[in-house]
Amino acid sequence: MLDFALFAVTFVLALVGAVLYLYPSSRRASGIPGLNPTDEKDGNLQDIASKGSLHEFLVGLHQEFGPVASFWFGGRPVVSLGSVDQLRQHVNPNHSTDSFETMLKSLLGYRSGTGGGATETVLRKKLYESAIDGSLKKNFPLLLQLVEELVEKWKSFPEAQHTPLCAHLLGLAMKTVTQLALGERFQDDAQVIAFRRNHDAIWSEIGKGYLDGSLEKSSSRKEHYEKEANQWTCLLSTCQHPSLRQSEIFTSCLSVSAVCVWALHFLSASEDVQDRLYQELQEVLGSDPVSLDKVPQLRYCQLVLNETVRTAKLTPVAARLQEVEGKVDQHVIPKETLVVYALGVVLQDGKTWNVPYRFDPDRFEEEPARKSFCLLGFSGNQTCPELRFAYTVATVLLATLVRQLKLHQLEGHVSEVRSELVSSPRDETWVTVSRRRTEPPEPSGPSGTGQ
Repeated sequence: MLDFALFAVTFVLALVGAVLYLYPSSRRASGIPGLNPTDEKDGNLQDIASKGSLHEFLVGLHQEFGPVASFWFGGRPVVSLGSVDQLRQHVNPNHSTDSFETMLKSLLGYRSGTGGGATETVLRKKLYESAIDGSLKKNFPLLLQLVEELVEKWKSFPEAQHTPLCAHLLGLAMKTVTQLALGERFQDDAQVIAFRRNHDAIWSEIGKGYLDGSLEKSSSRKEHYEKEANQWTCLLSTCQHPSLRQSEIFTSCLSVSAVCVWALHFLSASEDVQDRLYQELQEVLGSDPVSLDKVPQLRYCQLVLNETVRTAKLTPVAARLQEVEGKVDQHVIPKETLVVYALGVVLQDGKTWNVPYRFDPDRFEEEPARKSFCLLGFSGNQTCPELRFAYTVATVLLATLVRQLKLHQLEGHVSEVRSELVSSPRDETWVTVSRRRTEPPEPSGPSGTGQ
């Protein structure tokens, strides 16, 4: 059975269903405020569907019921946490996985509380990190080459030409991940195109299952999905890193593409942030290409990527199984209850982030912001390997592009967010680019821009 057969049933609600049915728990809601089920069989599934995404549903849920709230999947309760204070109370006894990793991997064959538990999770993460680190060290010139090819292509565009970020950067993500993980076979564009077709078909089904879990109800969709998943397996059979699972290759593509798209989108709306980043790149790198050992020295670039992840709500939802009975505030959470982390709610919480809808990398100069971000699993030791890899690719992209080109937002263009496993623009996001001809002026004050 393919790794991917497990995640095809539904999006996050498949995780909810699978975990709750595999690990029977009490039917009582433990007195936690929240919604009553609107349907005895489906619980609040229709409420989620009517909101358009689980993230939007959770926004309304926490607005109505506060930072600890409950809803129903089928006949079983689910607890959602929607503030830093409540997450801090819950994270410590449930620290076997990190929040970014859990939501992505739960649909790709990972389950909390199975196999070797926390120990196996830690060992698996170390093995995966080692594989990624080794691949980056060995193949960094290849990564730089792929980025430089893209930048050269953009430099050839007329300044008025609209450049599609999603299409170009998903292509970069596909080429980077396949060639670093799968080897020379994927230097052939035909192989990359086939990989992307399979990826898009699988991701499309995950997105649909995010709301309705309808794959199992449609034999034609299921047959199409299984065909694409089988072709995916064949494409990945040559993986030169046997320690990398199919799920990890899949989520790496998603992470790289999303971080790069949102970073360039936000930069295109803030000339001041671009200029400050340019100055840092000139000071650290001069005219030399970026190198792996220089990446940690690009401190402002790190702040830009942190703020990109926060403002985009890159991973809007995560989940953990309550391995032992726990307590948040005065609320008791029974053992084997599924606990949802409403990260998209937390990342836009005005009590934690000053002017939360403003793109402002400088906010991460403050220690409280850094601690909150680390608590959520987006930085520090708990960061999942996929996000670390995505940060490295995005840093190489920014270090190469910003020293040669300036990004410009299209007048009147607004990017709406589609909140699925990973937040992405609902439609294609367009920018224009121009060659950087002169030294930028000194920034006059704190950087930042509204969305």
